[in-house]
Amino acid sequence: MPSKQNIYKKPDFWTQKAFKEGYPARSVYKLQEINEKFGMLKKSKTVLDLGAAPGSWTVWLLRNLPQNGKVVSVDLNPLSKDVKAQNLVFFQGDLTDEETRAKIRQEGPYDLVVCDAAPLTTGNRTVDTLRSKSLVEMALWYAGEMLRTDGNFCAKLFQNGNQQKILMKMKELFAQAKGFKPEACRSESFEMYVIGLNKKNADGIKKETENAEK
Repeated sequence: MPSKQNIYKKPDFWTQKAFKEGYPARSVYKLQEINEKFGMLKKSKTVLDLGAAPGSWTVWLLRNLPQNGKVVSVDLNPLSKDVKAQNLVFFQGDLTDEETRAKIRQEGPYDLVVCDAAPLTTGNRTVDTLRSKSLVEMALWYAGEMLRTDGNFCAKLFQNGNQQKILMKMKELFAQAKGFKPEACRSESFEMYVIGLNKKNADGIKKETENAEK
């Protein structure tokens, strides 16, 4: 019986489709499906793509934003060499580094924050899901600090039961918070996406926090 590693190496329908359409990876179709269902790009002009390498989500965003739109992409690793555009700003650096955060903030505020980052996996599901949760919390920090009122959010999360806690936290920040697994996800994968729609204004967030503390 082939291992998961060997299965993943075999190009499936989505991988072949991505290659034909000029995307670095199959993950682009997850974002496309999420946008079709939730309207993530509606009224978006400035988008922050966290953990962007090799750049499939960045390419899709560049192709679908208005001409005056801008994508700011960030990753520890470089984007694929053919991911280039005049309205693309790329920072190579650590998302938890203060200097990197300052550069990202300077390009904002943002209408949409997306994060398809995945942790380096160990094979231990408990460890891997905790690492994934940390990445989502980091992405949520960016949404809280740099996303405009009414802006949207999307991040990948490994499922293990923590998704409900994440969604509850997101409901303090967004008018709607939902979990979703696109068809383009591999059937054997335990990844999903958490979606935040219409970020609340500062007064709304403060009221939610006060109510939670009572």
